[in-house]
Amino acid sequence: MGHTRPPLLVVCALPIERFALRRGARRSAAQGVTVLRTGMGPRNADRAVREALHEPELADAAVLTTGFCAGLATGMRPGDVVVADDGHESAALAAALKTAGFTVHTGTLAESDHVVRGAERAAVAATGAIAVDMESGAMRRAALAEGARHVAAARVVVDTPEYELVRVGTLRTGIIAFRVLRDLVPAFLDWHRTTVLPWR
Repeated sequence: MGHTRPPLLVVCALPIERFALRRGARRSAAQGVTVLRTGMGPRNADRAVREALHEPELADAAVLTTGFCAGLATGMRPGDVVVADDGHESAALAAALKTAGFTVHTGTLAESDHVVRGAERAAVAATGAIAVDMESGAMRRAALAEGARHVAAARVVVDTPEYELVRVGTLRTGIIAFRVLRDLVPAFLDWHRTTVLPWR
């Protein structure tokens, strides 16, 4: 017997992130993929994900939250990918991304309601987190609360302790992160295929 693949809901916050993901989806001729932009911040993320998962066409959707993040760990570079090790699909997603050739870090993705810089970045890193962003946690919680069975998070590092957003290299690092986010889509699709395997 075959297995009907559930739809894939790819969730991001910013217009530039949605633009990158849609370009990647078009390049991959992706079917059954919806890219949702929630707007910035955890409240917008929570509301948008909950509303989307009430749509009939997204019933039983796998949910993948993505976009840009700030790297916290020493040695991270713009364009590296962070997979949230939160117990939901992280191993399969990290494996798909590594197979596709991306540099992947798996660990805690911290939450913030604002952009983290300078001394605050160091303080968040001291908690053991390897990256921070504003929406992933809220997106994941909302998806799980609405009954999603397959939820994962992967973020692209756009700035690091060595390359903060306020520095001259921001435009260059932003272009790097944009291109990586666009190119992640085939690996996202590979992860999505694993969600319909009989043993999952």
